Amino acid sequence: MEQLKKYITFLSWFPLRSDYLRADIVAGITVALVLIPQSMAYAQLAGLPPYFGLYAAFLPVMIAAMFGSSKQLATGPVAVVSLLTASALIPLVAGYDTMTPAEIAGTYAPLAIMMAFLVGGVQLFLGVFKLGVIVNFLSHPVIVGFTNAAAMIIGLSQLNKIFGVSKTRSESFVNDIMGVLQQIPEHTHMPTLAFGIAAILILWGFKKYLPKIPGVLVAVASLTTISYLIGFEQMGGSVVGTIPEGLPALALPNFNLELMGQLLPTAIVISLVGFMEAISIAKAMAAKTKDKIDPNQELIGQGIGNIVGSLGQSYPTSGSFSRSAVNIGAGAKTGMSSVITGLVVLITLLFLTPMLYHLPSAVLAAVIMMAVIGLINFGAVKHAWKACKHDGIASMVTFVATLGFAPHLEEGIMVGAGLAIGLYLYRSMKPRVAHLGRYDDGTLRDLAIHPDLPTDERIIVVRFDGSLYFANTSYFEETILGACADKPEAKYVLIVADGINQLDASGEDVLHHIYSRLKSNGVTLLMSGLKRQVLDVMRQTFLFEHISQDNIFATEDMAIADIYRRIGSDGEFCPLSPDQPKAQPQPA
Repeated sequence: MEQLKKYITFLSWFPLRSDYLRADIVAGITVALVLIPQSMAYAQLAGLPPYFGLYAAFLPVMIAAMFGSSKQLATGPVAVVSLLTASALIPLVAGYDTMTPAEIAGTYAPLAIMMAFLVGGVQLFLGVFKLGVIVNFLSHPVIVGFTNAAAMIIGLSQLNKIFGVSKTRSESFVNDIMGVLQQIPEHTHMPTLAFGIAAILILWGFKKYLPKIPGVLVAVASLTTISYLIGFEQMGGSVVGTIPEGLPALALPNFNLELMGQLLPTAIVISLVGFMEAISIAKAMAAKTKDKIDPNQELIGQGIGNIVGSLGQSYPTSGSFSRSAVNIGAGAKTGMSSVITGLVVLITLLFLTPMLYHLPSAVLAAVIMMAVIGLINFGAVKHAWKACKHDGIASMVTFVATLGFAPHLEEGIMVGAGLAIGLYLYRSMKPRVAHLGRYDDGTLRDLAIHPDLPTDERIIVVRFDGSLYFANTSYFEETILGACADKPEAKYVLIVADGINQLDASGEDVLHHIYSRLKSNGVTLLMSGLKRQVLDVMRQTFLFEHISQDNIFATEDMAIADIYRRIGSDGEFCPLSPDQPKAQPQPA
């Protein structure tokens, strides 16, 4: 039973504790009050009629919680995934800008639903085969750069709805925004602008002064009522309009094999970006609740949520930071809170959709803009630069590339990810190599930092700080042979290998070659501090026997002491102290 609970995680909720159930009901209803207007806003961001957001807020919310490992993660439509969906799909639909909501629902929406199925399939595959580590290829600095750019793009994409002007969609997002800005002085629809500003002020005010009250619900309820009372639609204002009553029809997505192949790269990007957002949120909450998070199980939960969601006309979803914060803040104890959220959305779909008819589109635009402001964090880019210049470069290039490639955001993040991997490989090709001398306290220190340390012309001591693998074997060989050329009298070369974590076939081959070459020139190669995984490779390839156990030591002090024993003196480089252990080769 315990093994079954590991994979079907909602079984661990039972038997339900009455106090937990009460807390989950309160949290679930609270999240739903935020989710309903947010989901409609994010559906517009994804290029869909608002009611598709309600579909995405129904099944995926419940299913992801039932099969994921986090007890408080709130799944549903999110800003970045919505924008990625739109950027990938809208260019495939000819004449999208002139379509009515009904036409969009008939031609564009099926593509978004198919994308949800693809994203879910990728996530489920990664989770089942425990490949969640692949998300590590999207480094934190790259995600920071992408998120900053995406947040700016999302915010700017809503300007036309705030000012009530039109916006074209082209291959240049910058040109589209310039077109919007040019219309604002003469064509702004003042009633629309008034609703947009009012919504922003309400959202800002409640977040600052009354954070426990869902400002988004207050803004939507009050401004929808005002819109109805003053006849905002008759003034030429844009409203949500008619929302189909009842549940979405359950059916398989309309699969197009040619388009599926074309969209798969974007589906992979959405899967990874969405999962990284979800797992980072889940881990942050788990640190507070002391729960254990399984990334692969979370992938399974998100994947099943997207697949089942696609059967109910949902577009791709992920974990939401803001709603997860509301969920845990409201006292959620288990994933049952998300089931309650889904049930509230169900009630809304069945009975409350007519109440949303007069909701101004400008209010939904304001909801999006205020939600993404919190995603902008240039301080994180600066922090990445301070930590590692290469990470800072990757973050900034990702930011610029994402803005430059907009509306094709997936290309920006792929450029950033490729650059980050390339810079990592570049760093690993030339890891730090330290030539060592004896410090006053008896330790070995880098001669580049302490050039006056005592050395011995008969001995070369080198520490290699990095895995020895195919990309840096040439550099390693050049370093060792170069050190021997600089010290022609040296008869012993000691490689301090504490920093070598891995050894591949190329690394093993170069060690074999260096040992043989040095031996032919009358120089003995010794190694110290080899890790177990490196020793295993050396034994399996018989390199250990080739170098011989007599030349492999547990510590550098033992190795140096043995060198002086062979030379026949204690020497000044490594004077033996009375309490120093007798030199012993490293055991086989």
